[in-house]
Amino acid sequence: MKVMVLGSGGREHVLAKKIAKSPLCSRVYVCPGNVGTQMEKKCQNVEIEELDEIINFAKGESVDLVVVGPEKYLMLGAVDRFRENGIKIFGPSKKAALLEGSKAYAKDFMKRYGVKTAFYETFDDFKEAKEYLSNAKYPIVIKADGLAQGKGVVICKNNKEAEDTLYSFMVDDIFKGSGKKY
Repeated sequence: MKVMVLGSGGREHVLAKKIAKSPLCSRVYVCPGNVGTQMEKKCQNVEIEELDEIINFAKGESVDLVVVGPEKYLMLGAVDRFRENGIKIFGPSKKAALLEGSKAYAKDFMKRYGVKTAFYETFDDFKEAKEYLSNAKYPIVIKADGLAQGKGVVICKNNKEAEDTLYSFMVDDIFKGSGKKY
């Protein structure tokens, strides 16, 4: 089998290394891969990150199975796109990935289906969010809605810290769009 692993982090390194140990596996392509995956037996880094290019490469190499590592590709709909192209892939659909990729969607889902979760409010307007903070109890947790590479959650001890966090998320847009909603 030829297997492709999408991603470049430590998680993807471990996935590629373990998959490569299978006697059923002849080659593991890692897109884009990293220095560690390049050194693994049977592994080959493929330095492309654009989804259409990855799909074309997988077709050209007759990849038998794709494994998705980072949430980024899941939120881009990689699983749906590979399936549409007749390529087997392991991972959730774009809609299912919203549970991981969008805090607001996940919280609304939990509320809708009676899953216990902490109280929350969602904002996409900085002034409204700032107004809410003026009457909030502290400490308060502020979460960026989308993907923020593990940096989108801040526990704020006071109003000043909370306002500064909101400003950096919503106005400065430090997460390139992921912090526009809370």
